[in-house]
Amino acid sequence: MSRPADTTRIPGEVPGRRHTFREKTLHAFVVDGRLERIPARERKRQVILRWIAMTDFEPHRAYPEREVDMRLALRHRDVAALRRSLVDSRYLSRGDGVYRLRPETDGPADPDADLVPSAPSPEE
Repeated sequence: MSRPADTTRIPGEVPGRRHTFREKTLHAFVVDGRLERIPARERKRQVILRWIAMTDFEPHRAYPEREVDMRLALRHRDVAALRRSLVDSRYLSRGDGVYRLRPETDGPADPDADLVPSAPSPEE
């Protein structure tokens, strides 16, 4: 008898390899390139917003609001919430009705990075 396919695996995964928080989050919320729902948890939402910003927008390019809306509509139906979140989370900047991808050094830290508390300074 054949076993049913394991639907919990991430496509292209290597058996025995641990998946990053980013990979797990994208697998849980993105289906066929579309965002199923916007995550309620901040860290997961930041993974999704970073993914959208890095895949749908190019550095050093100005995007009119209409184009931003069209790009976001390909990802999720709540375009206004995504656009507002991308700006509020500092992935995109907005000025004079034009949006730009912020340089990575200006934007938020990578939500997939390990959160290691910094050591206290010797003066403390």
